[in-house]
Amino acid sequence: MNTLLNDFKNAWNKPNNGLIQLIVLNIAVFVVLGILAVLSALFGMDAIFAFAFKQFTIPAPIGEFLTRPWTIITYAFAHSFNNLWHIIMNMLVLYWFGRVFVDFFGSQKLINLYVLGAIAGGVTYLLAYNLIPFYSERMHLFDGMVGASAAVYAITVATATYVPEHRFYLLFLGPVKIVYIAAFVIFTSLLGTVGANAGGSLAHLGGALIGFIYGRQMSKGVEIGTWVFKVMEFIKSFFVHKPKIKVSHRQKKSRSYSSSSSTTKVEKTDFNQEEIDKILDKISEGGYDSLTKEEKEKLFKASK
Repeated sequence: MNTLLNDFKNAWNKPNNGLIQLIVLNIAVFVVLGILAVLSALFGMDAIFAFAFKQFTIPAPIGEFLTRPWTIITYAFAHSFNNLWHIIMNMLVLYWFGRVFVDFFGSQKLINLYVLGAIAGGVTYLLAYNLIPFYSERMHLFDGMVGASAAVYAITVATATYVPEHRFYLLFLGPVKIVYIAAFVIFTSLLGTVGANAGGSLAHLGGALIGFIYGRQMSKGVEIGTWVFKVMEFIKSFFVHKPKIKVSHRQKKSRSYSSSSSTTKVEKTDFNQEEIDKILDKISEGGYDSLTKEEKEKLFKASK
C-alpha cells in the first residue's frame, strides 16, 4: 500500500507535470468516493456518501446551485459509478490531447484551460436548464451533473484549433487530423443535447466553445486563462511558504586594479530584480524547461 501511495506521490510531485496531476486528481477522487460508497452501503450510512457526492455534483436549479457554488469546479473532478467507461474515456482523451497541448503551451496553461472548460461547461448547463423551457421542464429527472468531459472538450478543441493539421494514428483508420476528431465529438454532443444525457452534452458544447476561443486567442499570443494561475497562487500562499529569492548587488570598489588578470576573476552577478521576475514569470507560464541555458544560469546564481 505504501509503495502505491509513493508512486502516486512521485507522479504528483514531478515538476511541470500538470497533465499527470489532473489525471491523478480525477482518479483519486473516483477511488475515494468509490470506497466511501461501498462502506456507506455496507454499514447502512448512505447519507454520508450522498452528502460527500453532493459536494462534487453541480445541480441544475439555480437556487440549489447558489448553496453549493464550488461545484462549478468540483463537478469536473468526479465521475459516475454507473459506467466505468465514463472516467476511462475522459482520462484517455485528456492524456492524448493533453500531451499535444503541453508540447505547444506548457503545463500551467493546460491547468488554466481545464478550469476554464469546467466553468464554461457548468455555466452552459445552468443557463440551459434555467432559461430554456425544454430543459427546465426536465430538471426533475436527475440529481445533477458530474464529469470532466467539458474540461476535456475544451483542451481537445483548443488543440485542434491551434494545430488542426496534427494527426493521431487511429486503429483501422490510420492517421487522422485532430480537427476531424474534434468536429466528430462536437457533432455527437450536439445530437446528445436532446437525449438522455442532455445536461452533459450541453456542458460538452460549452467546454468546446471556450476551447475554440482559447485556441484562437493563443494564435494571437493572448492567454485568457492567466487569472486561473493567479487565483491558484493566491490560494497556495495561505498554505505554502514560498521563500523569496534574494538578489544582492556587488558593491563597486573605489580602488582600481591595473592587472587585467585580477578583473577576469570577478563574476558578473549583477542582476536586477526585473530580470529575475521575468524569468520567474516564464517558469510559471511554460515551466522550468522553457528557460534558455543563460536564463537558468542567471536564476541559479541569483538564488545564491
